[in-house]
Amino acid sequence: MRTRYFISLPEPEKARGDEAWSFKSHGAEGFAEELQSALRGTGLFQSWLAVQDDPDAVDPALADTDPEAQVTGKMDDLHIDLEVLTRLSGDVLKHRLHLLAGSHWQLRDVRAG
Repeated sequence: MRTRYFISLPEPEKARGDEAWSFKSHGAEGFAEELQSALRGTGLFQSWLAVQDDPDAVDPALADTDPEAQVTGKMDDLHIDLEVLTRLSGDVLKHRLHLLAGSHWQLRDVRAG
């Protein structure tokens, strides 16, 4: 089952996680493309996993991907809204967002896809 998540980046310039994994984009489309890539592929997760003290202790469910995940972004006044359509769990989405944006994002709504 797919779920639709509505994410807000209230201050896009602050939406940065650890430098190794952080968003690099500055516009809505770029943020959407980076998040979509992080949900579809393993690169971001594997990079993070490689620096963990005990990689075997990491929940294997966090490695899940969704090759069909779709993310769209739009600028609204001074913030960015992202709409994510994916079969991934909320925990996986939150983990990837934390890596990309740190704590500078908000989950606004969740609906069935």
